[in-house]
Amino acid sequence: MGNNNDNTPRDEARPRLTIADWAEDDRPREKLALRGPAALSNAELLAILIGSGSAGESAVELTKRVLNDCRNNLNTLGKLSIADLTRYKGMGPAKAITILAACELGKRRQMEKAEERPDLGSATAIYNHLHPLMQDLDTEEAWILLMNQNFKLIKRERISHGGISETAVDVRIIMREALLNNATVVALAHNHPSQSPRPSKDDDRITQKLNDACGTMRIFFADHVIITDGRYYSYREEGRL
Repeated sequence: MGNNNDNTPRDEARPRLTIADWAEDDRPREKLALRGPAALSNAELLAILIGSGSAGESAVELTKRVLNDCRNNLNTLGKLSIADLTRYKGMGPAKAITILAACELGKRRQMEKAEERPDLGSATAIYNHLHPLMQDLDTEEAWILLMNQNFKLIKRERISHGGISETAVDVRIIMREALLNNATVVALAHNHPSQSPRPSKDDDRITQKLNDACGTMRIFFADHVIITDGRYYSYREEGRL
């Protein structure tokens, strides 16, 4: 005869899974790193902010409860007070403050205009952009300007600085930065402390190497501009690119 005593654990008797027990793709932090913030629900994003739930309830479950009471409306969530949030078990003052701070940042972001990126589509624009950084230098520095296809600046970065008469420029570093920042246009600029904008043979060599590398990677090499205090030399304007 069969045994009437069923020793199989019931679902309700099993311990509740914590976020650490979830599949890696389902953990909010790991999910954001793999798929980007847009892939996460509001509850998952809030769970990242508060970090942990309480005994028997994960951070995601806690934030789902809070959002459910707000009819899943983030605007309503932002109107809650610290006292309102701390009524939830597992939601202490520090977590409540973190949520309200995030809501306030979101509100302020909506009120601000998108950052205006400089248009660097000419040698004059490049000179005007970098001259304040270079006009008083007594050693050479080389900078790259990474841009999108509309010549709007993505990133400006100093790649080297050296002696009075020259500085080392590594084309590999320039190409790596361009690829990492999804730039489709690159410009190179450096200063001459001698105040003579005339290019040297090393300047010509670097220009040619960078032009070749950009051509291989299908990145437009906009210009190499030599900057002095009051004048500049443009390889593009001189018809050498």
